[in-house]
Amino acid sequence: MATADRASQRVDVIIVGAGTAGLSALRQVRRQTESFVVINEGSWGTTCARVGCMPSKALIEAANAFHRRHAFPAFGIEGSEDLRVNVPEVMARVRKLRDGFTRGPAATPRELGDRAIQGRARLVAPDEVEVEGRRIRARSIILAPGSRPVVPPAWRGFEPRLLTTDTLFEQGDLPRRMAVVGLGAIGVEMAQALARLGVEVEGFEALDTLAGLTDPAVVDALRDALRQEFPVHTGSPAELSETDGRIAVAGGGASFVADAVLAALGRTSNADTLGFDDLDLAAHGVEMNDKGLPRVDETTLQVGDLPLFLAGDANARLALLHEAADDGFIAGRNALADTPARFCRRTPLVIAFTSPGAARVGTRFADLDPGSAVVGSFDFSRQARARMAERARGLLRVYAERGSGRLLGAEMCIPDAEHLAHLLALAMQQELTVHDLLGMPFYHPVLEEGLRSALRDLARQVETRAPGDSDLADCPALGMPALD
Repeated sequence: MATADRASQRVDVIIVGAGTAGLSALRQVRRQTESFVVINEGSWGTTCARVGCMPSKALIEAANAFHRRHAFPAFGIEGSEDLRVNVPEVMARVRKLRDGFTRGPAATPRELGDRAIQGRARLVAPDEVEVEGRRIRARSIILAPGSRPVVPPAWRGFEPRLLTTDTLFEQGDLPRRMAVVGLGAIGVEMAQALARLGVEVEGFEALDTLAGLTDPAVVDALRDALRQEFPVHTGSPAELSETDGRIAVAGGGASFVADAVLAALGRTSNADTLGFDDLDLAAHGVEMNDKGLPRVDETTLQVGDLPLFLAGDANARLALLHEAADDGFIAGRNALADTPARFCRRTPLVIAFTSPGAARVGTRFADLDPGSAVVGSFDFSRQARARMAERARGLLRVYAERGSGRLLGAEMCIPDAEHLAHLLALAMQQELTVHDLLGMPFYHPVLEEGLRSALRDLARQVETRAPGDSDLADCPALGMPALD
């Protein structure tokens, strides 16, 4: 009997995964049909809400609130030395908030009834999956199985002392000494938060970059800021070994004996559980990329010409909630389209919620053309509003085309980076120039005046000037923040 004839059920769309991308796709699919199933293995709900951006930010807010006591003497506030942190209460609050954030998605199976299937889906054909002994065929299949933390196989013997963000927030208390291995965005966030909550922390990173930044000047500024709070070791992979019931971590020319290790090495796609190897995608004209995943058109999310759409963390493009939500929207719209529509993607935006905050917008520094790009900078240790708040540190670097002045990108390590990053992302999305942005109002005194200074630095270097330009970029400095 042919495979297609063995399918016990037929629907318009199968959605594999009930995270951000899967639920976003479901919303679009339901606008077109009620003939669908959602297959999900494990918890229902988004990685962000369960084990990612939401519980991590709840922990960061508690850590920052407690750390703020160090600035009190500068404001003339006394008694900060008597403040204490109750870490078990902090962790309980993180879980309480997390449970509230996940309540909606967790109710999805009840709402969908028999269209919600718990189990692991495996592709048996480009239009058919097998789950729990059943075969289901569809006009289109949206694959959004999410991702899981990267843990080197050799390190698994250190569990349960080896933590990931999937397990960190379940801890009732925190160890006295922790190593954080991997200082990408989540690694630097958690290392700083743990240190601010009183854990003795050391951070290790195989590369010479931090938080996904590529501009060496900004990386150095972030490294200097972090090293004021905990040791940071970069430039070589970390190695773990057992020592008297604890874990010795060596890397970057240093060693540290920890009670536990947080592995923050990124996340890997769960697409390897779907059975792509059994489909012989090459016979369908589909190439595999360097991550072992089928190549996907990021404007349609389609796998070749097959009725398959790979969305969210599973396609390993950008493991960010807003990107996964957009992926789900695109896949959900295209799953039942006669001809898949091509959607423009938003300006890239990556933020690490450290102090000072780290962010990358638009074109990375590493991808700039040195012959056509110019760079404007501003040192936030001189920024007036930041000095008032005892937060004056960090560096902003903004990039533009030399000829047109069009904004290309930015990397930063500055106070409230999340807000300036959004402002710049909006400007880049609209393809504004340096002079367009300088022509807009800047209040005084605000942190955004630091951005204005960086833009004026850029304006001096671009070749195109706006007609009737009245900005002060060409004026000598007066020593007044409101004007300079």
